[in-house]
Amino acid sequence: MTGDSVGRADWSLRVGCRGILDGVPRGYLGGVTRTAPARRYPEGMPWDVDGYVASLTASSPHTVEAYERDVRQLVAWADRGGCAEPARLDHTTLRRYLAYLTTRGFSRRTVARKAAAVRSYLRYLKRHGVVVSDPARSLRAPKGPARLPRVPRSAEAVALLDAAAARADEPVAGGVNETVAPGEEAPVEDAVARAVALRDLVVLELLYGTGIRVSELCGLGPADCDLRRHTLTVLGKGAKVRRVPLGAPAADALAAWLRAGRPVLATPESPPDAVLLNRRGRRLSPRDARRVLERHPLPDGRTLHPHALRHAYATHLLEGGADLRTVQELLGHADLATTQIYTHLTRERLRAVYEATHPRA
Repeated sequence: MTGDSVGRADWSLRVGCRGILDGVPRGYLGGVTRTAPARRYPEGMPWDVDGYVASLTASSPHTVEAYERDVRQLVAWADRGGCAEPARLDHTTLRRYLAYLTTRGFSRRTVARKAAAVRSYLRYLKRHGVVVSDPARSLRAPKGPARLPRVPRSAEAVALLDAAAARADEPVAGGVNETVAPGEEAPVEDAVARAVALRDLVVLELLYGTGIRVSELCGLGPADCDLRRHTLTVLGKGAKVRRVPLGAPAADALAAWLRAGRPVLATPESPPDAVLLNRRGRRLSPRDARRVLERHPLPDGRTLHPHALRHAYATHLLEGGADLRTVQELLGHADLATTQIYTHLTRERLRAVYEATHPRA
């Protein structure tokens, strides 16, 4: 093989996109210097990213945002290498793309998610006849190690909720401050502080008492809350609806918020279909919910992410004797394997108790 042919072969390997004629450099992929401009198309053609994003109607807003970002990253990478249309992608090219992501320092979990986005995107293109075959059908990325979530113990969770309840019970009741003269209205800031305390309590009680996701919590509407039957109806991932039981403490906190908290924070612009509001009267957002957890640390000072209370809900159910299938239904997991991570947590705790208490451990 001549030196020129070796150079051309090396270039084709580095570019990894079909249709590079005679090894002529059109750009770079994964760090190869660009020497010629890549062909560009009007927005949406022929990659049709906007159409793909619009098709993700059953996905959560966070998934849509992540998948759009992942697909646009793939398109930019291919464009830099002179791959002007998806029909010129093949399985080898996509494998090189995943390898490129790894060299950029992305974690295995992130690369696995980006591979899932690519598979979803190529399925969409095949359905709409943009590509004849799906080169991503068997595309896989190595999954990262299963990270066991840190879960507060049941006593810590109860202490967290008790402290929040104590704040909500501080002496401003029904809009009247007991420290002012009878007949005088409490200062507005006192009423707002009490409303916020009631809201914080119901956020914590619902996250821990029902195990719903923070997105499901923020999306609750009045019709989803059945206080008479003590149930919540939530819209989960994949637009799947499920009904979860509502314990007495959570139901009481929700009733108190609806009666004495929400009317204080509501404004004429507040969405009537939002159960939970922030201080400005807008629908509570996941970021607002995280701030609630930051204001309510555990007894040792640690702060939790809202999802940690979902983990605690599942773990404490299993520790109390609930079977795995029931926990799967309550959490809204499509795959039982997703729920099984919590069995590892309970086994680890049993092992820790054994080693700490048994004389022959």
